[in-house]
Amino acid sequence: MADLTGKRIAILATHGFEQSELLVPRDRLREMGAEVHVVSPDAGPIRGWKGADWGESAEVDRRLEDVNHDAFHALVLPGGQINPDLLRANRGAVDFVKAFHDAKKPIAAICHGPWLLIEAGIVRGRRATSFGSIRTDMINAGARWEDEAVICDEGIVTSRKPEDLDAFVNKIAEEVLEGKHHARAA
Repeated sequence: MADLTGKRIAILATHGFEQSELLVPRDRLREMGAEVHVVSPDAGPIRGWKGADWGESAEVDRRLEDVNHDAFHALVLPGGQINPDLLRANRGAVDFVKAFHDAKKPIAAICHGPWLLIEAGIVRGRRATSFGSIRTDMINAGARWEDEAVICDEGIVTSRKPEDLDAFVNKIAEEVLEGKHHARAA
């Protein structure tokens, strides 16, 4: 297991996040020693989505308006349909994602989470994956979409679905330890 002691990771989410895609990375990265903060435009707990109904809530550690990418080593974007759709319409959330990219820090998005990468304009020319239903969105945004459990292109980690969480979390840990990607075009 990777040792992420001293590393700070933000998970950007709001109501309607796919429950496992927030809770599993949050808990596993914490087990590896990382300080993980759930960041949201919303105060208080945010509700997850599980199956065909609302699931567990997650506590919000920091409000989006109160944080800066400088406080973190990496960013995780869980999916679900509701969560990333709400966040991609929030200018502050999109700017937060773009700031991580411009600082060449690792960003990891799973399922529908890559909608935020599209909105931030950072998938063009990159190998990437996503939930199958947004494949066309990814291709139209210029991604070289592939049907793989996890893909990493210069520190941008993408994954398809909850069944891929083990590979997703392992790749996040690897990228956090690797650090900034200086070859990445800003």
